[in-house]
Amino acid sequence: MSLEQEFLFLIPSTMANNLNLFLCFLLFVCFFTLCLSPGGLAWALISKPKNQPIIPGPSGTPFLGQVSTFTNSLTHRLLANLAHTLKAKSLMSFSIGFTRFVISSNPITAKELLNSSAFADRPIKESAYELLFHRAMGFAPYGEYWRNLRRISSTFLFSPKRICGFGVLRERIGVKMMKEIEGLMVKNGKVEVRKLLHFGSLSNVMESVFGKSVEFGDWEIEELVSEGYDLLGSFNWSDHFPVLGWLDLQGVRKRCRVLVGKVNVFVGKIIEEHRMKRRVIVGDEENNNNNNNPNDNEDGDFVDVLLDLEKENKLTDSDMIAVLWEMIFRGTDTVAILLEWILARMVLHPDIQAKLRSEIDQVVMKTGRNISNLDLPNLPYLHAVVKETLRMHPPGPLLSWARLAIHDTHVAGHFVPAGTTAMVNMWAITHDDQIWPDPTIYNPNRFIKDDVAIMGSDLRLAPFGSGRRVCPGKAMGLATVELWLAQLVHKFEWVQASSSKNKVNLSECLKLSLEMKHPLICRAIPRNDVGFESHP
Repeated sequence: MSLEQEFLFLIPSTMANNLNLFLCFLLFVCFFTLCLSPGGLAWALISKPKNQPIIPGPSGTPFLGQVSTFTNSLTHRLLANLAHTLKAKSLMSFSIGFTRFVISSNPITAKELLNSSAFADRPIKESAYELLFHRAMGFAPYGEYWRNLRRISSTFLFSPKRICGFGVLRERIGVKMMKEIEGLMVKNGKVEVRKLLHFGSLSNVMESVFGKSVEFGDWEIEELVSEGYDLLGSFNWSDHFPVLGWLDLQGVRKRCRVLVGKVNVFVGKIIEEHRMKRRVIVGDEENNNNNNNPNDNEDGDFVDVLLDLEKENKLTDSDMIAVLWEMIFRGTDTVAILLEWILARMVLHPDIQAKLRSEIDQVVMKTGRNISNLDLPNLPYLHAVVKETLRMHPPGPLLSWARLAIHDTHVAGHFVPAGTTAMVNMWAITHDDQIWPDPTIYNPNRFIKDDVAIMGSDLRLAPFGSGRRVCPGKAMGLATVELWLAQLVHKFEWVQASSSKNKVNLSECLKLSLEMKHPLICRAIPRNDVGFESHP
């Protein structure tokens, strides 16, 4: 081949290589442009209706989006700062991998979002699905099955009558905690509050739901609950990058299946014990020719309720295990974490602690007995202390579990497509100086002057959520916190620990809930003139 022919042959080859390079560069530019669009990659990939305003939002890291924000322990603060910087408090969009999000830091938009029928479902994380929560009330899709669970729990566990009926149980567990605290003070001269409160909360849930007491130091159920918290509270890459789901790089699926096996054994054993007990009762009733229904027992626990209703509501054993497991899981964490924050504030604000104790003492002097569940309506300052702590340190700053758009909808005038995950930044709302005067100052008196409702109707402070998916156990949880706080402040004076390394530190750490980064360790000095007797 001549030199001229070789040259002519090379020209097309060179042009083809250049064309390939150009196309690769063009693809890279297009992909990079998509990633840098408002809201990030997941928002750039959807088709939007014409003439619709774009939801403002950060583009985040190309392809990854806001991964770095959600792998941080202060996600709520970072999202609040982004919304403020982008002037997107009403509604902000962002992406994590291929998952679309919107988040509101405004009470008006938050109420619109949480009360909309378009956001009736929750996004189901891989860990939640593997831990059976898709068959429990928290994550079950909106429909007949979910409504059945909601009705059962509202009627047989969280009704005002049942909450009042469990008052004596709460008092008894509060007394047990106070005795444990006094023993720890004698032994160690200090108290690690979180462990104690967690066991108290766990015992309360176990007795009211299962009719089974838990002693301080019973680690079996504690380990199951702690592992569940860790799995649900951890960032899982597979939730946002589906291709990684096949690999289970973080071992989430494997850990979930091990935990579920243990939960099935633990909860299944309790269900079987209840069945055996009921068979014995039926046999005794038949021998005595008593025609009364042995299951019609108002004093029965929630397991008895589910067994009474399993045929009517078509609940399988797996369904009952999922529902009961969720009750343990959701009923333990929030009460303990909120009380720890309140006691930390009592240590740091002795003037507020003294004012609260004075209010409790006055009620006790009138009744001539120790504080009881019946006294809570007469403690307005105690209610204000609880509300102010919920404002400053909401246990679920992002309202814990988000919502999922089940169809295309509009929020605050913006188009939100089906499949979008929606969140509310309650921490941002409760720390907004345009909503709350001096939001960084801990001041319970603000709730004496302005009695803000906290059960979901006023989104300035809605720590339990709002709308269809509002926390069903909110009233029982609040009654528990208020009673135990009254008992603990009445019996003890809470002060700083002697060691400087144990000084109260209000640094936060967001896991499944907003915890104190450094667990509260302090001294609880007994008041000698206050006994332990609970209300009979």
